[in-house]
Amino acid sequence: MDLISTLSLAMGASWASGLRLYATVATLGLLGRYAGLDLPGNLAVLETPWVIGVATALFVVEFFADKIPYVDSAWDTVQTFLRIPAGAVLAAGAFGSFSPAVQMLALLVGGSLAFSSHGMKAATRATINLSPEPVSNVVASTAEDGLSFGAILLAWLTPVLLVVLVVVAFIVSMAMLPKIWRTWRRWRRPRTAASEG
Repeated sequence: MDLISTLSLAMGASWASGLRLYATVATLGLLGRYAGLDLPGNLAVLETPWVIGVATALFVVEFFADKIPYVDSAWDTVQTFLRIPAGAVLAAGAFGSFSPAVQMLALLVGGSLAFSSHGMKAATRATINLSPEPVSNVVASTAEDGLSFGAILLAWLTPVLLVVLVVVAFIVSMAMLPKIWRTWRRWRRPRTAASEG
């Protein structure tokens, strides 16, 4: 696998893991095992049937948990401790055949990409949960399912496009996170005051 393809797969996997870690791992494993995707570095371990099976089972749990308002935010809180480190590990694993310095850079960049997508997802979903109707939550969750799967497919089929899209998504998320956080805090303040009153 050439450098651009490795970079694309590392970036796509780490960014997608911030949205859906288990779907990302299962998709990589399935594509590597059954569709001819050449997983770079140390990522070939994802093709193991046990890894695919466990990741798929956990994705099924996440699929339903993420569609339920407030349960999704609790799930995101717990997943913060998994998605970001896993995104870093996936990126470093993709560069497993490179020098330790390159692997460390990949770890740092992968963790940052996973943080940006996870942070944007968690903040957006917490804001959506303030709305009383459940439809927007299901729509947002389904879009995230598609984005995580689509990111891996793009990384495989059109690596340069994926790199560009992930860089743009990272910049947008870093710009939007403070605004979403302020909006969420502003909407949460009256509700907290009302519940205390």
